[in-house]
Amino acid sequence: MAARAAGKLYRNFMRQRVISTSIGASRHCSSAATSAPKIPHSSKKGRLLTGATIGLIIAGGAYVSTVDEATFCGWLFSATKLVNPFFALLDAEVAHKLAVSAAAHGWVPREKRPDPPILGLEVWGRKFSNPIGLSAGFDKNAEAVEGLLGMGFGFVEVGSVTPVPQEGNPKPHIFRLRQEGAIINCCGFNSEGIVAVAKRLGAQHGKRKLETSSSSSPLSEEAKHGGKAGPGILGVNLGKNKTSEDAAADYVQGVHTLSQYADYLVINISSPNTPGLRMLQGRKHLKDLVKKVQAARDEMQWGEEGPPPLLVKISPDLSKEDLEDIAAVAVALRLDGLIISNTTISRPDPVNKNPVSAESGGLSGKPLFNLSTNILMEMYLLTRSHFF
Repeated sequence: MAARAAGKLYRNFMRQRVISTSIGASRHCSSAATSAPKIPHSSKKGRLLTGATIGLIIAGGAYVSTVDEATFCGWLFSATKLVNPFFALLDAEVAHKLAVSAAAHGWVPREKRPDPPILGLEVWGRKFSNPIGLSAGFDKNAEAVEGLLGMGFGFVEVGSVTPVPQEGNPKPHIFRLRQEGAIINCCGFNSEGIVAVAKRLGAQHGKRKLETSSSSSPLSEEAKHGGKAGPGILGVNLGKNKTSEDAAADYVQGVHTLSQYADYLVINISSPNTPGLRMLQGRKHLKDLVKKVQAARDEMQWGEEGPPPLLVKISPDLSKEDLEDIAAVAVALRLDGLIISNTTISRPDPVNKNPVSAESGGLSGKPLFNLSTNILMEMYLLTRSHFF
């Protein structure tokens, strides 16, 4: 009996222990379940999306690394078209400033594909990799020379630069004519002045020369191709201050300060937005001006490459007699070239039907093409014995 009773007690004790252990374990699991945060379904989706994105980036990077540089460069330039609608929504002057800033900070694609040799040409002993350039008026203060040349332009012209800083005419400065593919601007030589521009050009000049010497051997053809500081030709466009009483002195000051960085110099006497400026295109005024500027350039010391070529930028609104006078001065004083042309004060069809055409200033874009091409033809015929 004692043995049977002892066995019963042992079985009851073990049963209670098992039940107790089971309840304790159940409580422990319940406690663990309530203390561990439940992962939300949306969080799981986010992790999956992040993982997929990272995977695509890695896969894309791996694929791009196998693509040749020319193809990748083409993709980058095509991708910039996606940004154009955004700039079109902005005020014209704001869009302009943003574009210059982007080029200045290197936020624009760089052209890595070499230009076809057939596009190359040599003028004034300078080798242009291609004949497509960016004229003055975009990078007025030489903020983005390196970025703009890196985009593939054969040459970039900065300015117009005035001796003393000036704000130009009252804003707004720029008006779009979207349907006509044109712009009217009345900036009026807004410039930070030659001191600020000289500092920027000096810094950029040294940097470009250093990069060229480190990336190319002195005897390589690539090192010889371009201007003073390396691949790409740099032009400097000179203007006069609005309140200046001595135009020649303004241009001479620009020559003395900026010509050391220029592959060519431009005397801008054709902007329609500076009062009295276009009067300098008359035969007597032009002859006196060019003589003084040439003398200022030639009195400076130059190395083997010689002084920078001197060009004059003229208006498309000149009469036949005016063109003949300019051609006569250009030939007599052996100018290095003419830039044809600046903006026009005329409003040809269909621009004159647009209400914006009533704004004062110079018109540029598609409507200027025929007018400037005709002036180009006339000046070719008048100067071909000298220039061609």
